[in-house]
Amino acid sequence: MVDIRQLRYFITVAETLHFGRAAQILHVSQPPLSRQVQALERDLGVTLIERNSRHARLTASGERFLDEARGVVAALDQACRNAQLVAAGSLGELRIGFMMHAAHSSLPPIVKRFMEERPEVDLQLKETLPSEILDQVLRGDLDAAITFGQGAVKGLAIEPILREPLILAAPDDHPLAGRGPITPAMIAEEGLIVTPRIVAPPLRAAIDSYFAAGQAVPRVRLETQLQHTIISLVAQGIGIALVPHSMARLGTRGVRFASLDEAPEIEHALVWRTDNRNPALPFFTRLGGLGRA
Repeated sequence: MVDIRQLRYFITVAETLHFGRAAQILHVSQPPLSRQVQALERDLGVTLIERNSRHARLTASGERFLDEARGVVAALDQACRNAQLVAAGSLGELRIGFMMHAAHSSLPPIVKRFMEERPEVDLQLKETLPSEILDQVLRGDLDAAITFGQGAVKGLAIEPILREPLILAAPDDHPLAGRGPITPAMIAEEGLIVTPRIVAPPLRAAIDSYFAAGQAVPRVRLETQLQHTIISLVAQGIGIALVPHSMARLGTRGVRFASLDEAPEIEHALVWRTDNRNPALPFFTRLGGLGRA
């Protein structure tokens, strides 16, 4: 049975064509080196090196075997290095989910630093509805995710990383556009565009609590899932919306924003399964504080 030591010994002898020099390079004495090469030839049933008292020369079989033996040793060395890199979290794959709101606030600084520090890790990002993220993390479809903060969930670590206030998004020709602070009574009769409760419960709860605190009842005109869609509808003059402050960074033409009086806040949180053993995950979760930038 050929072993890796025999291959390394043969390669060194083949490259030097001198058993004495090869022994010095390998830090072994010459007799054991010669015995290992002879054992390799015996196992293969072919002569790889023709030698006499003064010279060594590769046979045709030896030349072919040298090329392929180099590939075998290089592949093994790379496999060993890769195993060490994976164990250190510097190589492999990491799947991160995120809600759309995070793309304009907490996610980019974390991703940027991770890619700088772990360039060999295949980082896969998946934009997902808040209502679906936790299930995907629990199933193992995602290694971690950024979603709205919420109460404890069995099997998950939940680390708050950002709080941001809600603001008013209105068409740029609306009387309240750019004004503030806006009270609930000032917009209670306006047509409100909101996210359904089932899609983003924490966001909808923050909107409901804002109106409840002002003893006002909102007039919901439309419900739609995505904040980008809400902003686009506002730009067309279809209604107004209460959206996370980071939505102002979209710079959508036809929309102006205003602060809210005693604005409610929503929390972003980094979540992951407590039993996830992906070696790259701890480094990503340690970067969670960057999401506050």
